[in-house]
Amino acid sequence: QVQLVESGGGLVQAGGSLRLSCAASGRTLSTYAMGWFRQAPGKEREFVAAKNWSARRIYYADSVKGRFTISRDSAKNTVYLQMNSLKPEDTAVYYCAAVVEYKMTTDQPLGAREYDYWGQGTQVTVSS
Repeated sequence: QVQLVESGGGLVQAGGSLRLSCAASGRTLSTYAMGWFRQAPGKEREFVAAKNWSARRIYYADSVKGRFTISRDSAKNTVYLQMNSLKPEDTAVYYCAAVVEYKMTTDQPLGAREYDYWGQGTQVTVSS
């Protein structure tokens, strides 16, 4: 079992930055690929970013490409989502998720249903 805990959300003005953290426990993340999703009120959960470090595959939603960066600190067993140039439409609850590496080898990002473990989410609010 992998337990994931997100942190780093908050209120920020448009154009600002936040870094979300996803701390894992229970197992090392070295054999997992990681993803970030978000869900705004009244909307479905949507893909944001994902990475398979072993396979060197990285995926970003078009809406965040060039602004968001997914990274990992193996020593801390933590994955990050650096979010720059934030926009009001980025407002949502952000979730991190883990999936065994061998599943994330496709050309397209995996859907939410493919992931094995989820965190509880952290709220990001961007004011205009």
